[in-house]
Amino acid sequence: MKFKFTFLTLALLALAGFTASAQTDTTTYRLVLKQELVNKAGKNVMGMTINGQIPGPTLRFNEGDYAVIYVKNEMDEETSIHWHGLLLPNFYDGVPYLNTPPIMPGETQKYEYPIRQSGTYWYHSHTMLQEQSGVYGSFVIEPEENTLDYDKDLVMVLSDWTNEKPHSVLRFLKRGTEWYTIKKGTATPLNQVIARGALGAQLNFWKQRMEGADIADIYYPAFLVNGSSSQEYPDFNPGEKVRLRIINGAASTSFWMTFGGESPTLVSADGLDVVPVAHNKTFIAIAETYDFIVTIPQNGKIEFRATALDGSGTASAFLGSGEVLPAPVVPKPDKIAMMQQMARMDMRMGAPALKFRPKKDEPEKMMENWGMKMDKEMEMEGMDGMGQSKMEKDSKMEKMSGMDMYSEYNYDYLKSPEKTTYPKDTPVKEILLNLTGNMQRYIWSMNGIPLSETDKIKIKESEVTRITLNNLTMMHHPMHLHGHFFRVINENGEYSPLKHTVNVPPMQQVTIEFYGDEYGDWFFHCHILYHLMGGMDRVFSYDTPRDPRLKGYPVSKLIHETNLYYTWGLADVASHLTEINLVSSNIRNQFNLNAEYGWNKNMEAELTYERYLYDYFRVFAGVNVENEQENSLDEISPTAVAGIRFFTPYMFNLDVRIDNELRPQIGIAREIMIFPRTLVFGVFEYQADFGWVNDLNEENPAGNINYKEEITWSAGLEYFLSKNISLMGSYDNRFGAGGGLSIRF
Repeated sequence: MKFKFTFLTLALLALAGFTASAQTDTTTYRLVLKQELVNKAGKNVMGMTINGQIPGPTLRFNEGDYAVIYVKNEMDEETSIHWHGLLLPNFYDGVPYLNTPPIMPGETQKYEYPIRQSGTYWYHSHTMLQEQSGVYGSFVIEPEENTLDYDKDLVMVLSDWTNEKPHSVLRFLKRGTEWYTIKKGTATPLNQVIARGALGAQLNFWKQRMEGADIADIYYPAFLVNGSSSQEYPDFNPGEKVRLRIINGAASTSFWMTFGGESPTLVSADGLDVVPVAHNKTFIAIAETYDFIVTIPQNGKIEFRATALDGSGTASAFLGSGEVLPAPVVPKPDKIAMMQQMARMDMRMGAPALKFRPKKDEPEKMMENWGMKMDKEMEMEGMDGMGQSKMEKDSKMEKMSGMDMYSEYNYDYLKSPEKTTYPKDTPVKEILLNLTGNMQRYIWSMNGIPLSETDKIKIKESEVTRITLNNLTMMHHPMHLHGHFFRVINENGEYSPLKHTVNVPPMQQVTIEFYGDEYGDWFFHCHILYHLMGGMDRVFSYDTPRDPRLKGYPVSKLIHETNLYYTWGLADVASHLTEINLVSSNIRNQFNLNAEYGWNKNMEAELTYERYLYDYFRVFAGVNVENEQENSLDEISPTAVAGIRFFTPYMFNLDVRIDNELRPQIGIAREIMIFPRTLVFGVFEYQADFGWVNDLNEENPAGNINYKEEITWSAGLEYFLSKNISLMGSYDNRFGAGGGLSIRF
């Protein structure tokens, strides 16, 4: 199935420029990328189009063709195109700086490669967050010999759409706020938790530094099928068999697919045929493709419905004419019930996204310390519970029930029509990759190590690489390997299916394996676009010479893109004080500026640099400036400060410091969403002066003072009006009570 591409071939192609002069351009396409105003969700915003449309045009080929595709960049920023799921020469895979040069503004890049497979695939930008803005389209290859019975086909590209700039979305996620869950109605405030009797479960989550059961991160005003939230296809005639080629081209949304009428026949997954099976409700992760054959009814039209995984929206397409045969409705997930069920299970959540020593990769130890815990009795098949008390049996049943929570996301219904195993004497290399993340800072990694802090994973030719993907987070992760198909090990054993993208459900494991018969460097990453940009990536390398055409395009540029600085701020403008907070942060480093000024002329400002040593622990140093006397700015006192900051169990922010006058201080802060849109917050700080530097008796003739203390505290409420503006009211023991606006920027 794979095309052997030797080192000699690579060298010859490099010298010859790999032109198509010796080839016949059997099928040629020209794609033009532009920035244009589009309206996908009720508002004109700047999007990125391919040949003037979103999604881009369907590129159709026949197996055995030679593809020549010209991509012209008419945007004001560099771009790229990755051919998702295609087996092609490494140089044309389309990951800029890794194996393909970027397409600079005004330039045209030529991609050319033999078509040596068939099925449903797609293409998209692999530059930053451009895919979210519209740079994606479908890629269909007809087989040399068709073995399926259908009359027509229809490509349906699913996607999600935001009217915000994608960079602003990621920056907003980095700052850590609940606005997106509030906006789409999936937040679980404390009043709802208590009303459902789930306070114990909530405390369990807080203890593990988690707000609650998480499903999806971003608010989307629209979900699309072929660029619209609803599509009509009335030209299909009764009795016709239609092959639906369904592609999930969303940036961060997985869907449940349901069909009206009779259950459709699933015939292909990720472009490759599977044993046909009637299958209605089907989960499609980001970047996967599934092909179904449906029969248009004699009376009525079929509804195809894609429901976002978190239940926050749908997109539909209608095939045929007449009365609608509605698709089954997928109920909205009950996040509080999920939280209760998880709390009853023996699992340890909150595995770190950042390790203290990233160069010391210990995946087995991480898997042992975190995730689902199973005792030996549960691991034994046919556990009958003999000799156990009712309480012990109930406890084990709860654990087993928790294990079944995500059973409907498995791939057991996919069976290859042919054996997919490798020869038994093939050497096997085992790799364990724990999928890890930090929702508060929105950092994603594998084995607690983001892309920017790791080395390439070496792949050997003629060896099987077997990877256990162990998800230690509360989110689904669709993992995609470029340039290869891998076996997804399921109950079908030797007939386990081949795929290029596999979904790993929360707190679950999936094993994949592939045979090494390529060359060059290939990307492996989570296909949630914002997780990819957050560091959940690896480079799989055959350790072969780099293509000379990549000179001047260092791979460090790609790695740097996952470790950018993001900057945000907050201003509280109230009747009793004004406060400004500015933060600029990448994965390990953070700069903070805080300044507050009260109506009584109390002023304090602080600038600090902090270094994250671990997910929840950082050291910091900086300078603090405040006025010495109330109601006067005549005397300003600067002090140097240094200390540690720690995000504790139960989600308190702890600050322990000492200044250059040897005055220790401890501070603690917390906020909790108590009602929809409403937060309660509090801050407490205690500083002690033991006279180690200062003369505490300078103004006391008696000379009997050996200790001074300073206590500051505040508490208040915040009500979200919108993404960037909240009403706030608070009491501060320095400034008194007041109210005003909180403005996020």
